[in-house]
Amino acid sequence: MQAPASRLVDGPVITALRSPRLLTRETLAGVVTALALIPEAISFSIAAGVDPRMGLFASFTMAVSISIVGGRPAMISGAAGSTALVIAPVVRDHGIDYLLATVILAGVLQIVFSVCGVAKLMRFIPRSVMVGFVNALAILIFSAQVQHMLNVPWMVYPMIAAGLAIIVGLPRLTTVVPSPLIAIIVLTAVAMAFGVGVPTVGDEGELPSSLPQWLIPDVPFDLQTLQIIAPYAVGMALVGLLESLMTAKLVDDITDTHSNKTREAWGQGVANVVTGFFGGIGGCAMIGQTMVNVKTAGARTRISTFLTGVALLVLVVGLGDIVGQIPMAALVAVMIMVSATTFNWHSIRLSTLRRMPKSETAVMVIAVVATVVTSNLAIGVISGVVVATLLFVRRVAHFTEVTHADSVHDGHTVRTYHVRGELFFASSNDLVYQFDYVDDPERIVIDLADTHVWDASTVAALDAIEAKYHAKGKQVEIVGLNQPSAERRDRLSGQLGEG
Repeated sequence: MQAPASRLVDGPVITALRSPRLLTRETLAGVVTALALIPEAISFSIAAGVDPRMGLFASFTMAVSISIVGGRPAMISGAAGSTALVIAPVVRDHGIDYLLATVILAGVLQIVFSVCGVAKLMRFIPRSVMVGFVNALAILIFSAQVQHMLNVPWMVYPMIAAGLAIIVGLPRLTTVVPSPLIAIIVLTAVAMAFGVGVPTVGDEGELPSSLPQWLIPDVPFDLQTLQIIAPYAVGMALVGLLESLMTAKLVDDITDTHSNKTREAWGQGVANVVTGFFGGIGGCAMIGQTMVNVKTAGARTRISTFLTGVALLVLVVGLGDIVGQIPMAALVAVMIMVSATTFNWHSIRLSTLRRMPKSETAVMVIAVVATVVTSNLAIGVISGVVVATLLFVRRVAHFTEVTHADSVHDGHTVRTYHVRGELFFASSNDLVYQFDYVDDPERIVIDLADTHVWDASTVAALDAIEAKYHAKGKQVEIVGLNQPSAERRDRLSGQLGEG
């Protein structure tokens, strides 16, 4: 039975609270993830055209909110690049208050979509699209770090290498403390002790010095405002839900657990509504930071998500001077490692590519290319699903087979056509041309015992076949329909108009 959404304390949380080892793991994971969130939140704020503080506040309020109302434990939500790009025009054309109104409306729409069952659409996403999603995610995470490795002092490169060495090597000695956290601490200490001149977190943007405050967007509550913000709110709601649900499914696979996708969907909506009223730019699941939390730091409960938000606020408001001194090289090393461990290397091995159907590989590649080109995971997933659907329809359409045999009854030749396969719009459109209307005998039997009528297109095709035979003065009988097919034909036959 699903626990009430208002409860933060569920079974795994209670277990972690009773275990010092597990609680330490969740706490340290939250700290590491919060550090990884800071530069991302700042950069996404800049992409949206707003003050960096709005992105940091959004990451705080979303992480804390989703830890309570979300359906996927240990998943991190915050200011995301995909949603920032969707709402950037609102800021440019109408200002901050309209942006906040858009975020709130997007949250409300996500709640509505979840109630309507949008989460159930996840089962229609093929595995090849999921693999493409994961690989594209890894590429985007790595490519986002490239800007921090170009036109920088030479010391950045040995510091990144040292950070990677610590992250990879330390777990062989101990796993008590997450190796990314040690890498960040060591590199920061070295940079501060020796005065190494390398880019720091503080160079990315101004950190807030006060807590977020409750506010109501100063916009007219009328139809004109709704017309302005509605298109952007719908786009943000859909992109945010798709990215969040895909991330939830990915975490399910990594942790071998199941999560409530419907609760996660409306949880994202609640988090965005809260974020809008606290002056944040909204967002969705943070895929890279979720991988830091779950895969790199080993978190498994809502505690890590909750503490990510709390630690983020403490770090940027209370310890902003220290956090501002963290070398970007340390965080780049963490994210490069996340990218390497996220990528599905098995999917590109020659042995895998030889065994995999070319259509499956094509879908994966299209999902990756569309995502990387647009820098939008939602577009990549949608492109992959569309192509996979078209390939599936094409493949299934060719499964229909029509054969015939002649027999003699009462001195008359009867030709019986046997139809095998599934009949729907893609296969039934060609069905009309599988019969010899001119040279067939006077009596025709069409046996549909080995098929199923799925849609109105098939009923229309059967009507057309009967009409062609009747025009030739020949008698045709359709037999063998199963009960659902017969009911569909009885209801629609003769009611679909000409053609």
